[in-house]
Amino acid sequence: MKKQQPSSYTVSWISDICEIDRAAWDTLANPLATPFLEWDWLRLMEISGSTTAKTGWLPHHLTVWSSSGLIALAPMYIKGHSAGEFVFDHVWADVASRLGIQYYPKLVGMSPFTPMTGYRFLIAAGENESELTALIVAEIDRLCRSYRMSGSSFLFADPQWRHEMIKHGYFSWRHQSYAWQNQNYENFDEYLAVFNSNQRRNIKRERKAIEKQGVSVKIFTGKDIPQSFFPLMYRYYEDTNDKFGPWGCRYLSEPFFDGLYHHYRHRLMIVAAFDEKEPSTPLGMSLLVTKGAQLYGRYWGCSRSVNSLHFNACYYVPIEWAIANHIHRFDPGAGGGHKIRRGFEAVPSYSLHRFYDSRLTRVMQTHIDEINRLEQEQIDNLNHELPFAQRLKN
Repeated sequence: MKKQQPSSYTVSWISDICEIDRAAWDTLANPLATPFLEWDWLRLMEISGSTTAKTGWLPHHLTVWSSSGLIALAPMYIKGHSAGEFVFDHVWADVASRLGIQYYPKLVGMSPFTPMTGYRFLIAAGENESELTALIVAEIDRLCRSYRMSGSSFLFADPQWRHEMIKHGYFSWRHQSYAWQNQNYENFDEYLAVFNSNQRRNIKRERKAIEKQGVSVKIFTGKDIPQSFFPLMYRYYEDTNDKFGPWGCRYLSEPFFDGLYHHYRHRLMIVAAFDEKEPSTPLGMSLLVTKGAQLYGRYWGCSRSVNSLHFNACYYVPIEWAIANHIHRFDPGAGGGHKIRRGFEAVPSYSLHRFYDSRLTRVMQTHIDEINRLEQEQIDNLNHELPFAQRLKN
């Protein structure tokens, strides 16, 4: 549905990313640090059945056009629940319920099931970013009020972009994430040197543990990743999440993983573990995504328990690769206090929220500063547990 604006812009909401030309979309997405707003990634989510009305993730992307073509985008979803967001807003849903406010549906901007910092509006270089941001926010407000949605939010927002959105009246909610920061290490041994002696010995033991069990690991990137890895990766992804029962995060379908081989291998890295007695098929794998100087840990699984395999496939081997390839930052994904022991620092991530009922707005306005203070206190406390011999430079 296209709507002419008083200016020279036209806005349009689309429910199928395939309505937009891939090259036009990626002209706006490719300059971003994050790979998770690119056309291929989001399209695979849609055509695989992972983000649909049936799963509670109805694509509803906002596009802005001028006489020169597509100039701005806001990838968004109408949500009927909060699952798969990794920003646990159930407290606000509970407050809404107590106030007699219907919390769902809501409008969410994020890369689905992907708790990785970097969401922002996609705006063409050379365009008036402030004007277009104001236009997009106004259109989001209009849509949400028209359809009686409780609010609009943007999850894992770009840290700099969030300042612009605060100016437009969004509340910034701080959360705790993890990140490994490259301090210009020359090699993995130099990285190990920052740890205290006890943890340095522990990491060395964990690095050697898989070899003692007859297991080796190998890195595959881009076109060198075999097609046979992808259905196996899906099976491992299923098995890993099944172990957590109702707390699992199994949201992606098998066709999504199949599609990665054909449409997204250029961004992928797989760390595959092999048993020396059966070297043809990986007994475990971790799948990561890389773009520019960023590395992101996404999915992991194995066919049998191997002591320390998870730490090697998901942390140590990717860190060693990151150092060799001049990666600045490695985001390992959500959860897991054990990351602190392996050198990942607790870092803030942010979500942005606007409610369209004044009662909910007042509640958030009253409490958000204290919530953010407590979250920062948790981040600081976690970082006091880092097993480093001395504090790293920020």
